[in-house]
Amino acid sequence: MKPAAFDYHRPATLAEAIDLMERFGDSAAAISGGQSLVPLMNLRLSPSDQLVDVSRLAELQQTRDLGDSVFLGAGLTHAMFEDGAAPDPANGLMRQAASHIAYRAVRCHGTIGGSVAMADPAADWPAVLLALDAAALVRGPMGERRIAMDALLTGTYTTSLETGEIITGFEVPKLPADARTSYVKFNRKVGAFASSLAVAVRQGEALRLVLAGAGPRATLLAATAAAFIAGAPKTSVRNTLAGEVALIVEADDPYACALHIATILRAIEEIS
Repeated sequence: MKPAAFDYHRPATLAEAIDLMERFGDSAAAISGGQSLVPLMNLRLSPSDQLVDVSRLAELQQTRDLGDSVFLGAGLTHAMFEDGAAPDPANGLMRQAASHIAYRAVRCHGTIGGSVAMADPAADWPAVLLALDAAALVRGPMGERRIAMDALLTGTYTTSLETGEIITGFEVPKLPADARTSYVKFNRKVGAFASSLAVAVRQGEALRLVLAGAGPRATLLAATAAAFIAGAPKTSVRNTLAGEVALIVEADDPYACALHIATILRAIEEIS
């Protein structure tokens, strides 16, 4: 199936890209790797008929050491993380996640910024960046702003980006050497989106626990994390987790609930 007719724009600078995005408004979409957007267009599920290609903008492929954190440009591909060509301030967690995204051909084109902007509920990067307490740097007609991942992700394929705004990169805190991380992904076949994805990041007595593939967006499981850190019995932790999962899963689906509980419990076990 082919997409409906669209216009293609290749801006030379980020400022030009923002101008195009503002001019065309809701009909515009920034495209980099196109690994998610193009299939949606082929299925006539995307309303965009003005594509703004940002894949060649050097401004989106930069990395910078900020001291306690690292800036990672939105145009960095999954393969760059997998191959170690992009910094990984998370002690290997980002490299691990990147290597499990779809297929190698997809990883060579798809970008971290495109994945987050698409906001697929089962995507890897939104869950990983949320677990790492990262923030997105966004630039638009009104200038630049910094948005915490929890505020950026608003629902299925939706974010808090405003008209004309483009994600330029992410500030990812550096994990200390003794931090523990876990990435547990269940999918029905290699390359498919996750049926359940759990990411855990533990720094001492602080734990960030994220579940994706269960509801409209990646979600922090704060109550379960708190119960585990407080040393609650395993049965109590599981009951707390079951309650949080039940609030996230959109339908009465015992199998999905059991799967998500098992995924999270395995992630917890790995960082224990």
